[in-house]
Amino acid sequence: MLIDWFTVGAQALNFLVLVWLMKRFLYQPILHAIDGREKRIAAKLADAAAKESEAKSERDKFVQKNDEFDQQRAALLTKASEEAQTERQRLFDEARQAADALSAKRQETLLGDARKLSKTISRKTREEVFAIARKVLTDLAGASLDERIGDIFIDRLRALSDEAKVVFAKALKTASGQALLRSAFELPEGQQTMIQKVINETFSAAIQVRFETAPDLVSGVELNAGGQKIAWSIADYLSALEQSVGELLQENDQPEVKPESKAKSAPEPSKSTARPQ
Repeated sequence: MLIDWFTVGAQALNFLVLVWLMKRFLYQPILHAIDGREKRIAAKLADAAAKESEAKSERDKFVQKNDEFDQQRAALLTKASEEAQTERQRLFDEARQAADALSAKRQETLLGDARKLSKTISRKTREEVFAIARKVLTDLAGASLDERIGDIFIDRLRALSDEAKVVFAKALKTASGQALLRSAFELPEGQQTMIQKVINETFSAAIQVRFETAPDLVSGVELNAGGQKIAWSIADYLSALEQSVGELLQENDQPEVKPESKAKSAPEPSKSTARPQ
């Protein structure tokens, strides 16, 4: 069999030309298209990976923030609970203190009212008793009793202390040597003369004495000059006794009385000492 080399060469050339044409116009664009597509896919995959990484990072941040929020919420709830408990206890303590104060004030008010009532009853009783005593002494007083009171007053003048004499002498100088002697009943003339004489001897001066009757005195005599007074009367004893009884009742009204505290005995009225009027 004979080989036609020309035909073989022509076919080979045609094949090469075909291959070149196919590579030039068919395979090359396809390869470029495939490369471009692969690059786009790779870019999209890279972008997707980046987004996935970003999404994961955001998720981690969100989880962390959520945990922090939960912790803060728990801390705030605990703090709010503690503050509420503290405020509740404070309000409870204030309410209890207010209730205790109100109760104490009420008890104090009741005790004060009871003491006031007791003091009022005691004072009224004391005043009535001594008022009756004064009235009885006034009704029983007479001329003979007043004369005896005048004699006692003379004795008191003679028994004056030097200090009392000095004080009353200064009062007499202030009153320009004038004095007023008051008595519950009018003294006899002889007794007035005796009193005038004793006053002059006691203060070593000529003193003008004006005698005056004072029914308000309870069986007593008093000598006044320059704001000073020398007096003796049964009323002084009654006043001293009334004061002593009042002090005793006042001590009994105290909530606590010391064991050593004792009621003072009724002091005897001052024995003709000069004192402010």
